[in-house]
Amino acid sequence: MVKLTAEMKSDMNKMKIFPFATSSLSGEPNVVPMNMLILQDDDETVWVVDNFMKKSLSNMKENPQASFYIWSPETEGAYQVKGTVRIETSGPDHEKAREIAQGRKKDLPAKTLIKMSITSVYSVKPGPTAGAKLL
Repeated sequence: MVKLTAEMKSDMNKMKIFPFATSSLSGEPNVVPMNMLILQDDDETVWVVDNFMKKSLSNMKENPQASFYIWSPETEGAYQVKGTVRIETSGPDHEKAREIAQGRKKDLPAKTLIKMSITSVYSVKPGPTAGAKLL
């Protein structure tokens, strides 16, 4: 696993919506807008709270790889974050994620907690370093 840098964390905190991408085992991609991506204190794990996933959840059950990017007009950098996911439907972390989700909006179901361990980060900023592996 790799840890996000201070600049990456700062940029992540400026994001409101994250494009979150998965792929089935056969390679069919899916991307959805997510607003509940929460970087954990270890700086290498991201919690994704599933309220309404269908295709994404199915994909992650088949293929435990996912990706999202960090970029908006307010960010300094532009990053693609890749990782391996674990799916939890019960336990203390799942309950904590449910509390976070329902603290934002009471009627959210917070059905599943996706724990994404960051494995790599790439630059997606235009220019000569576009596509370069950063971490």
